[in-house]
Amino acid sequence: MNKAELVAKLSDRANLPRTEATKVVDALFSVENGIIAEALRGGEKITITGFGSFETKKREARTGRNPRTGKEIQIAASTNAAFRAGKGLKDRLGA
Repeated sequence: MNKAELVAKLSDRANLPRTEATKVVDALFSVENGIIAEALRGGEKITITGFGSFETKKREARTGRNPRTGKEIQIAASTNAAFRAGKGLKDRLGA
């Protein structure tokens, strides 16, 4: 499902005009100023009970290998976003 399909489903299910549904999706998921992205940039963890949680994970700098040449390379430290499914979602998916 892509963003347009998500907007269409939200519009139908919540009986909202598509423009309003687009605003809601953007308010949650926009990379620049979405609620989730802003919270993650601020170091917060977002937990939606039963659905799951969003948080940041820090990866330390490490040494890796270039698969083409086999030469060692330095991989910089990074911070990544992670999602962990909650029990309710896992149960509904049959996981």
